Amino acid sequence: MKGIQYLVDEEGKKNAVLIDLNKWKNEWVDFYDILVSKHRRKEKRVSWKELKKELQNPSDEN
Repeated sequence: MKGIQYLVDEEGKKNAVLIDLNKWKNEWVDFYDILVSKHRRKEKRVSWKELKKELQNPSDEN
């Protein structure tokens, strides 16, 4: 696949990938967004109302 190179170990097993972002930028952004979303699934949720209040008063501690 053009613009994608795999790095392999001594045994020939793929262990990393090099992506040409000039060619695959949009796909990389989508992939990265999915990773971030999955990573944050277990984080505490904050309502829009709470977030707005926090942003308006950043020095207040919860």
